[in-house]
Amino acid sequence: MSAPRDTLASRRVRANGDGTVYQRKDSRWEAAGYVLAPGNTRKRIRVYGTTRKEALAKLTEKIAASNRGLPIPSAQGSVAAYLTYWLENVAVHQLRENTYTRYTAVARLYLIPGLGRKKLARLTAKDVRTWLNQLRTTCQCCTRGLDTARDQPICCAAGNCCSKRLSPLPLAYVHSVLKSALEHAVREEEIPRNVARNVRTGTPRPRRFEPLTADEARNFLAATSGHRLQPLFELALHTGLRKGELLGLRWEDLDLADGTASIRRTLQRTNSSGLTALPTKTKSSERRIALPTPCLHSLTQHRDRQRKERETAGTEWKDSGYVFTSPDGAPIEGSTLTRHFNTLLRRAVLRRIRFHDLRHSAATLLLEQGVELVVIKELLGHAHIGVTATVYAHVRLRLQRDAIDTLSTALSSGGITVTASSNGDEPPPCASVVR
Repeated sequence: MSAPRDTLASRRVRANGDGTVYQRKDSRWEAAGYVLAPGNTRKRIRVYGTTRKEALAKLTEKIAASNRGLPIPSAQGSVAAYLTYWLENVAVHQLRENTYTRYTAVARLYLIPGLGRKKLARLTAKDVRTWLNQLRTTCQCCTRGLDTARDQPICCAAGNCCSKRLSPLPLAYVHSVLKSALEHAVREEEIPRNVARNVRTGTPRPRRFEPLTADEARNFLAATSGHRLQPLFELALHTGLRKGELLGLRWEDLDLADGTASIRRTLQRTNSSGLTALPTKTKSSERRIALPTPCLHSLTQHRDRQRKERETAGTEWKDSGYVFTSPDGAPIEGSTLTRHFNTLLRRAVLRRIRFHDLRHSAATLLLEQGVELVVIKELLGHAHIGVTATVYAHVRLRLQRDAIDTLSTALSSGGITVTASSNGDEPPPCASVVR
């Protein structure tokens, strides 16, 4: 005669809300109970274990999480299915088009191949960390099969791995895309927590840049003399405007009498609309700035030159309304502006830099002239002053060094005089002014 399946412990009366625990015919133990579900509802769940204690511990953990207000995950699909849903139904409506294109590429190249097969509800921080470590240590030619698609393999297929690994900056960007996707899953109560936030990838070092010095900036401005887009390059170096902000300037944004410019848009090329005007990068980027006197003079001459070009073009003139256009009035492509910029660098016999480094050069030169950081932040259109302080930290350290050296010189040369006091109880004497 077989032993009864129910023992005394299994028949013990449990409190209301603790669920039930019983042994199945396959000898496994099953525990069932009600927990919090999305939409502030309750759902009956079942957990299993090889022993009664194991099944009861799993159920107790679920009920404890429910009592803390964490709903049970409702996601049953894979990470790949959720990323596809998130990109097609959520991100496409919240992101700028170019940003959405980059997010889609990250999901296609890294997220789906690495984590796509895992269940969204079962994704753990350990899974994310393991995946990131693989991206950090494996060759992308080998992983993505890039070399096998070449006519003549030169990397993994040829037995000579190029070790093309992701650098810390793109790795952090891939991680941030995953965090954004999972954060939306948490808001929709698909999963209880964002496991990607529990993984630390380290803060990547900011990209080092070498802005133009004051002498190099003067040589560059001298090289732009007589160039058709001279006012644009002068404006870039004097105000630190972004490339898209310069190309998106319209005559209605300029007040040459008052000497101001209103930054309202940026001109960029997108996959769907081509060259189009978009809102500024952030809300803080929409700003009003003062124009220096040399730029006002150049812009006035540029407006007269553009009127002559319009008369010459006649019916072929494309009235785009932009300040900086091609000779027929059409907007200027960003790549075209880059080619003009590189030509001027060679004419000025300067090292190769990016057009964006003119923005860094303007901020650096302003800092070296003693302009307050908050003024530079408003001029550049940064959302937070911490961004300005972080990007130009090397300049601030150099200014601190100059200040310390100035003080050291004053101390060593007797620039500070101290008068001896007759009574030790008196406060210390004031120092003389250091000049």
